[in-house]
Amino acid sequence: MAAVITEDNVYCEAEAELDGAPPADGQDQVQLPAPEGNIQGQVEEFLGPHPDYDEEEEERKYYRRKRLGVVRNVVGASCGGMIIYSVYLGLLQMQLILHYDETYREVKYGTLGLEDIDNKMLMGINVTPIVGLLYTPVLIRFLGTKWMMFLASGIYALFVSTNYWERYYTLVPSAVAIGVVIVPLWASLGNYITRMAQQYYEYVNYKDEHVQEQKKPPKGAFHSYIIIFQSVFYIVFHVILYNALFSLVSPYLLSFSGASGKGVIENLNKTVLLSLPRSLLLIEVESVLMGAAFLAMLIFLVLCGAAYRPTEEIDLRSIGWGNIFQLPFKHLRDYRLRLLCPFFIYSGFEVLFAVQGIILSYGVCAVGMEKLWLLVMVYGLSSSICSGLALMLLRLPRQIILLVGAFMHFVLIIALMCWSPQPREPSYLPYLLVLIALWGLGTALNKTGLSTLLGMLYEDKERLDFVYTIYHWWQAIAIFIVYLWSALPMRAKLGLLLLALIVACFCYVQMERRLAKKIPFRLPRIPRPRHKVKGYRYLEEENSDESDTDLSDAEADADADEKDEDERRLVEEDRNTDDDSQGSPGPERSGVRDRRKKHDDKANEQAAEREDYVQHTMD
Repeated sequence: MAAVITEDNVYCEAEAELDGAPPADGQDQVQLPAPEGNIQGQVEEFLGPHPDYDEEEEERKYYRRKRLGVVRNVVGASCGGMIIYSVYLGLLQMQLILHYDETYREVKYGTLGLEDIDNKMLMGINVTPIVGLLYTPVLIRFLGTKWMMFLASGIYALFVSTNYWERYYTLVPSAVAIGVVIVPLWASLGNYITRMAQQYYEYVNYKDEHVQEQKKPPKGAFHSYIIIFQSVFYIVFHVILYNALFSLVSPYLLSFSGASGKGVIENLNKTVLLSLPRSLLLIEVESVLMGAAFLAMLIFLVLCGAAYRPTEEIDLRSIGWGNIFQLPFKHLRDYRLRLLCPFFIYSGFEVLFAVQGIILSYGVCAVGMEKLWLLVMVYGLSSSICSGLALMLLRLPRQIILLVGAFMHFVLIIALMCWSPQPREPSYLPYLLVLIALWGLGTALNKTGLSTLLGMLYEDKERLDFVYTIYHWWQAIAIFIVYLWSALPMRAKLGLLLLALIVACFCYVQMERRLAKKIPFRLPRIPRPRHKVKGYRYLEEENSDESDTDLSDAEADADADEKDEDERRLVEEDRNTDDDSQGSPGPERSGVRDRRKKHDDKANEQAAEREDYVQHTMD
């Protein structure tokens, strides 16, 4: 009886809920959710987005971290290049000064012949880069941009380590190795800075449609970032720290008299050291330089990120060696690059002339070698500070920077032709410092302007390795020419320098005029990569998700089409064949029959496999 009453109450409560009436017993009852629904709700709450998650804010933070990473890469590459060249140039100059002193050579090394070793070492540094255009693309293809910079810094560290044991078989091979990596290092640095500017633009404008769909950006989109990043690089790079080395060597230097008539320094004394430096001091200096070289390697390795995605590096490596070798020569088909080649040559002339001509032939002969460190420091600081003037390109036309720098050097070359300072005249020091500072201004505008101009002209190319390879290869050619003319009279050097400057400016103006007239230029294309791997990156060429049935159908259709084509060709050949020709069939007919036989054998094998499969299934 109680069971019947309870069942009736349950039915009454169910009807009351459907009609919106209270339960039969008049009491409010709490209705618990079903266990399955409760678990499903908890799972959805656990797997669903967090209530405080803001997708747009997280995306903004992500791209902000990416932009900071790009800035870190630029600063790291700039500091690494500055440190490695500070070590290299400082050690080289200190080494040449010490080895020039006759007393130092006799006391330290006896009949070793350090002067002959130095000559061969300079030859290896200056001559080897001539063939840099042949192997630089291959090295960049094999190693990539970042690892090329790291390897080159390791070669410079090797040069420092050989100075612990100064012998022919240590110094000369390391100097040749430095000559080998000069062009690849500078080509990688120039391309790396420009690539960082392109990446920074993408991370700033990540919401734009052309960035999301990886389409071609608007013309001039990268210009401001290229200008800023190239300026930052040269501001940091030109703060060459090897001035500290001259502060260590200068107490041992002796004043001398000379004249800037012929060669680098004429009538230079064979003894330029006031006292011989202690061997322990030299070891300490070389140890500090070795530590700085390893620091530069770590900066390239840790702070500098990859310039390209792994798939982009794979694309470059999948191109044939022959195409990679030809790419620099194909880039020279572009009239813009051909007309800039004279400026590349002048850029190499003026840097070495600043050191060998102005600082040594004019500065050292007038005020003595003990002021050499001051002259070099003023040149480096002037070049560093004035590199920031390239930021004017953000507001002014791009022609201003190069032409202003060229005009500055033009005036200074004319002044140097008319001025021959008397030896041992300390009163000339202020004039020399102003002269060197102005030359550093022209150098800064030249270097920063050329690198920025190349990035702006070829902004639509993702890889500028080959463009910067041509730039620095012509610079290496110019450095080799300066090495050959070191014995010429000073006015002859100034005349050649002036001629190179005039030709460079004329060709540059012609290039700008052609661009203003919108004369088309040939933009070289990197060949399409030929991939030999399968995977998600190359599904368009070979679909790895395609089923076996689809593959067999596609192969069957292809075989049928090829078989029909062979039949047609056999019929036509039979019609064209003479009736009394009883000899062996021609090569084309034999080839068709061979293909038919292969198709028949393949069809028989597939039929046998199907029969075996059916028999196995039935068993």
